[in-house]
Amino acid sequence: MAGERRVLTLGGKGSTLSSDSVFEFSTASPPQLLQIDPSALARLSSSPSNHKPNSASAPSKLQLSVPDFLTPEEARASILLLLYKHLLSGSPSSSAVSQLSDILSNDTKTLTLDLDFDKHANIDMLRGCWPNITVNGICALLDYTASSLTIVADAVAALSCEALKADTSTALNLFTDSGDGSSDKDMASVASDLKVLLNGSKFRGTLQCDQVDNIPIIHGRLRSLSKSVHQSTRIALNSTLLANGSVSEDLSTLFSSLAFAIKSLGESSWLRANTLVKDNIFPDLAKSFNAGCPGLDILEASVMSSVTKKMKKNYIESLHEIYALFEAVRKILSWEATVSFISLEGSELMENGERSIKGQEGVDGGNVKPDKKKDKKKKVMGKGTSVLMQFIKDTLQIKVFDTSSLVEKVAQGFLSFLDLKDPNFKSLLDKVKEVVDSNESRRLPKLAKGTRDFAKEQMAVREKAFTIIGNVFKRHGAMALDTPVFELRETLTGKYGEDSKLIYDLADQGGEICSLRYDLTVPFARYVAMNGLTSFRRYQMAKVYRRDNPSKGRYREFYQCDFDIAGDDTIAADFEVVRILVELLDELNIGDYEVKLNHRKLLDGMLEICGVPSHKVRTICSSIDKLDKQSFDQIRKEMIEEKGLDVDTVEKIGKYVCLKGHPLTLLSELKKEESVFLKNEASNQALKDLEKLFECLDKRCVDKVVLDLSLARGLDYYTGVIYEAVFKGATQVGSIAAGGRYDNLIGMFGTKRVAAIGVSLGIERVFTIMEEQQKVENQVIRASETQVLVSVLGDDVGLASKLVQMCWDAKVNAEFMANKRLNKHFDRAKEFGIPWMVIVGEREIKEGIVKIKNKEVNIEQEVAMTDFVDELIKLMNTR
Repeated sequence: MAGERRVLTLGGKGSTLSSDSVFEFSTASPPQLLQIDPSALARLSSSPSNHKPNSASAPSKLQLSVPDFLTPEEARASILLLLYKHLLSGSPSSSAVSQLSDILSNDTKTLTLDLDFDKHANIDMLRGCWPNITVNGICALLDYTASSLTIVADAVAALSCEALKADTSTALNLFTDSGDGSSDKDMASVASDLKVLLNGSKFRGTLQCDQVDNIPIIHGRLRSLSKSVHQSTRIALNSTLLANGSVSEDLSTLFSSLAFAIKSLGESSWLRANTLVKDNIFPDLAKSFNAGCPGLDILEASVMSSVTKKMKKNYIESLHEIYALFEAVRKILSWEATVSFISLEGSELMENGERSIKGQEGVDGGNVKPDKKKDKKKKVMGKGTSVLMQFIKDTLQIKVFDTSSLVEKVAQGFLSFLDLKDPNFKSLLDKVKEVVDSNESRRLPKLAKGTRDFAKEQMAVREKAFTIIGNVFKRHGAMALDTPVFELRETLTGKYGEDSKLIYDLADQGGEICSLRYDLTVPFARYVAMNGLTSFRRYQMAKVYRRDNPSKGRYREFYQCDFDIAGDDTIAADFEVVRILVELLDELNIGDYEVKLNHRKLLDGMLEICGVPSHKVRTICSSIDKLDKQSFDQIRKEMIEEKGLDVDTVEKIGKYVCLKGHPLTLLSELKKEESVFLKNEASNQALKDLEKLFECLDKRCVDKVVLDLSLARGLDYYTGVIYEAVFKGATQVGSIAAGGRYDNLIGMFGTKRVAAIGVSLGIERVFTIMEEQQKVENQVIRASETQVLVSVLGDDVGLASKLVQMCWDAKVNAEFMANKRLNKHFDRAKEFGIPWMVIVGEREIKEGIVKIKNKEVNIEQEVAMTDFVDELIKLMNTR
């Protein structure tokens, strides 16, 4: 209800003060009433400091000065915080509480606070805290302002995008939550909100500009900083009194970062508004904008002044300058909203005004009908922005009767509407939140963390890669196998060592406890054991699942491409699998890579030589396996402090795990007569295996291999040769393929021992490399394999279907389209990269012919409709 005075209650048990309540109280008109909670009043009356003083304990005076440069709301916020902090103190004075309450409730304008305190009260502490309290008050106003402008700025930017007819593809699609932890969540969130606001818009066009593309970056950074300062401000508001200056310095530093983000927001907003002003049809708009909208120089001056004052430790003045900066940016946003609104609705407002005038003058009997043809041609705004635009029009109710009053009335309306002190502003905030969050606006759903969608271009790359991989596997005699996406939990447990914690467990369904498969190797071993097989070469390309923390190139759902040989325990199988790994990576043509190789028995022998107890070998292997991501100092600390190895043992391990090099050279070193590895049974056997392996591999393969004694492969089931391929290019993705010999895994299922070896390609990381190569080399990927577009110029779908079926019968990849506009057909062919077109118009139908056209090779030929496919195939085969 207008004029109704709200009440703010302080001092209640467990109550806290928020930036929202401080702002609302400090800016309310008429001023809010203030009352002290009864429990706080009871504490006041029982406090020793508030007993009736005798002649020896007369009240003391405390005089505090309110800085004269503060705005009225900054001053009120500071006094409110003084009262609140005093109530939180251990010895509040009822006199001081009463005086401060009267000042605030009556909106008394004063720059000097003369307060009465009993001598028992610690007035020196209060005097020392006053600068920090003033800082807290201004920060509360800044916190609320930042969070509010963050919400409104997105909506205003969306209206600008509509008015500019901007190409928003970069802003909406580039900044997405990839699910792997490598994307900025606040930037992705801004892009998602813009999608909601602009969903369905027909205004979006071709204009490309940085101030549109960078909306998610600028607004996202502001969101992130706003959250950070909000947390710190909330803590500062409700903490007890502190007289040292570190509190003010800390808050001033936080808000300085926020000031630069707000400045960037203002600059971006001003540039969009200025672009709209230049192209606007209303002559007074540019003049009014230049006269009324704060310029970029004002933003620069405010930030520099704030930084200068902060460096001089004038924290109150520094924050005051930031508050002035916020006000300037608010006005810029208001002007951006003004010029966007006029660009989108100005013409209609003027037409409505003219119709109203004609109606009042009795033209056509006062019954002037709108131009329905114009209404039909009017473009449709986004579902979110159209709701906001209607809300703004209903709230502002702007009516104009001539061009000169249009700009003035709209500008006045938005300057008031986007004033945080205006009662309508809260309604606008609520409406923006409602539009962004409601199902009505058809908010696009989000991906689960660690998962990805693949667009048509990405799927084209994937299918090409899968074809290459499948051909390599088949070349080596492998047969396809598919296994369930989930297994009984007992099948998976005990196979992965410390990585078992990453298995996705499922809820009990019908008495069976299941888990999503962690890899494709254990299900393969289960299949071989269950079916009593003793020999099997298989390949499988399928998804696996890991309950991992997503990071760049690391997902919770991803494809693995596996090749395995079961039933061969000779070195011949080891050779072939390593050879397959090299073939795969060469044919995928991803660039430079190396295959790190080791032998599990060599690793076990090394640990035995170093003195590692047998029961700790597997857990120490798990630590060593992290050496590609962590330094040995970090691993040393883990092995000593967490896994209980003595220092001497760890130092010996460090001596050996640094050994790596060309396989033939390092193998020769390890086999020298004095080598300790020859004296250990396990490592000696491993060296013999490796010697045979390297003899089988040709020079091309051997030169790709690096013998690396730090390679451990943490999975428990490995027993022999182990290997891991690492990409050496600019894209950092970690290992891209790995595998090894696992002779005991199949026998773990209660059957006889069946030797096995395999390799698994981490195809998701390979795709990351391939996609990056496409960007660098500007490769154009065709998502469609369509060769021919059958284009009928008209609406004769029957004829189009007849012609396209002739193509399909001849095994030609073809699509069809019936549309009167020729450019629509050309646009379709260009969008999907379709090289050949079969065009049929009225003339072609009359003459019984079709026109075969290929723009790329400049072919245009007319042939009989009855046998056009034969001629088309001839032309395709000769080009």
